Amino acid sequence: MTPETPKTIIVTGGASGIGYAFCEHLAQIGHRIVIADLRGADEAAAQLRQAGHKAIGVKADVVNEHDVAAMADTTVKEFGGIDGLVNNAGLFTTLALKPFDQITNAEWMRVMEVNTLGPFNCAKAVVPALRRSGRGRVVNISSVVPIKGPPNMAHYVASKGAVIAFTRSLARELAKDKITVNSIAPGFTLSDGVLQSDLQNRIGDNARTAGRCIQRDQLPADLVAALAYLVSDGASFVTGQTLAVDGGSVFL
Repeated sequence: MTPETPKTIIVTGGASGIGYAFCEHLAQIGHRIVIADLRGADEAAAQLRQAGHKAIGVKADVVNEHDVAAMADTTVKEFGGIDGLVNNAGLFTTLALKPFDQITNAEWMRVMEVNTLGPFNCAKAVVPALRRSGRGRVVNISSVVPIKGPPNMAHYVASKGAVIAFTRSLARELAKDKITVNSIAPGFTLSDGVLQSDLQNRIGDNARTAGRCIQRDQLPADLVAALAYLVSDGASFVTGQTLAVDGGSVFL
């Protein structure tokens, strides 16, 4: 089997947690990585370089058009192009769980801004380079919550449902450019942010393990192979799909 030609892939929110697990795995299989994050991007990229991988860090706020334009420009200058975008940045672990009628307009709009405007901005910024690539990949990180509809997080559930809808629409628009657009829907995952906020204990066992066919906690490592497949050349005929990686709590 001929080895796949390495791709240059941007991962937003890639400096820690699930995002860093994505970056590390993609780097280990030979891809060039751009870690885009509000904080810690340079340090995370340095860790990958110390391990012998090609990586750079870029400070970027995904809701800021100028930041994501600079992210795209820096990537092209450093690596000559862009082949993939992983829209991983999002708000979750810092959210207060509360009934929908106690969520303020400001809280609702902030979640929508980061979780839906962010992927939209980033996709717009990189699509010219993805078109030039001829094998572009966009992977949006959504969630299984739009399918399950858990209470007390209506803003988050709605935002991730929007990500799935955005994935489908964008897949139809960009197919002519040989760009695939897919989504990974994780279940509740013991990321760094979850553990630091003690969210795993606040959210309850049913959301964590009881509703799954495979009854154990989900870890960031459970997600990385799905991403590696969706950015691969072997996934060139897969687009518009949402892949649930959640131990079998939902069936799509």
